[in-house]
Amino acid sequence: MNDVTQILSAIEHGDAKAADQLFPLVYKALRDLAAAKLANEAPGQTLQATALVHEAYLKLVESKAQHWNSRGHFFAAAAEAMRRILVDQARKKHSLKRGGDRARQPLDEATVMAPEVGEDLVALDEALERLSAQDAEAAELVKLRFFAGLTSAQAAAALGISPRTADRAWTYARVFLLAELKKGRD
Repeated sequence: MNDVTQILSAIEHGDAKAADQLFPLVYKALRDLAAAKLANEAPGQTLQATALVHEAYLKLVESKAQHWNSRGHFFAAAAEAMRRILVDQARKKHSLKRGGDRARQPLDEATVMAPEVGEDLVALDEALERLSAQDAEAAELVKLRFFAGLTSAQAAAALGISPRTADRAWTYARVFLLAELKKGRD
């Protein structure tokens, strides 16, 4: 863990070789995180966990505005990068250019169509943006818990808040997001 923090500091100071040292240390954790996120996606998903990890990692390392205070901060940034990649992919999938205006037709009357996960992900992202406008800390907590897969205690530590404060923010955020998602479906 200390190695990761030192390498992150070296990357921040412009050491190009440090990025090569970082990837092997964080790859498994990022891969597990990506696999967990993709497990919630619709069947037929074309993006694989390995591709998601690589794309998110490249966005993080090539970013000019990189400043990571700790290992937890790096993983929070990685979770945010993965979230943005998945949301962008869902938006592209539902764009007119890719047939987003076409309605699915069931094969027979007995077939029940489930809502597409991509649509839910876009709706969640929009609700998360509204939460961020009202309570940025609660929104960051949701990103760390939902997208990064951190526990309440880990997310609290990454945000520098007490576990009790994190639990209150988590309760508030869940109620807020459920209400926003319900409004979107009505």
